[in-house]
Amino acid sequence: MKNLQTARQSGFTLIELMIVVAIIGIIAAIAYPSYLAQVESTRRGDAQGALASFANAMERYYTQNNTYIGADGGNSAISDTLTAPAAGVFASQSPADGTPFYNLRIFNLTANSYELRAVPIAGSAQAGDGFLQLTSTGQRGWDADNSGALSGTENTWSK
Repeated sequence: MKNLQTARQSGFTLIELMIVVAIIGIIAAIAYPSYLAQVESTRRGDAQGALASFANAMERYYTQNNTYIGADGGNSAISDTLTAPAAGVFASQSPADGTPFYNLRIFNLTANSYELRAVPIAGSAQAGDGFLQLTSTGQRGWDADNSGALSGTENTWSK
């Protein structure tokens, strides 16, 4: 018979396993919020790209019609309201494929100017992120504090 004192078993103790699980938990607790912030920023970037494409579509519309009026499909009787783009001009949500996080809207539409906004959809993961704006002059803005208006310092899309 073997001597029980000389026989050694190899493996991990319960304490060692608990320490590894605790370390993994700490790393995950630190990394997960950064991951969520990166996903939110990526969705915002997608909406920025959609606004740039929307602005190109508006310029094509202007070239064909010599006015921006009608790009909203005639939905706006008052020029300072948010309206969806006409179906033939551009998609009304971003991203166009998959789950949408932003509604694309025309704001302050006149014959010679417009403001385009990507407004976060209520109840989506981007809700509370603030709207993105692109004007006919190329001025960009982001309501980073979600106040409903652009302040003088919010003249860019980045934080």
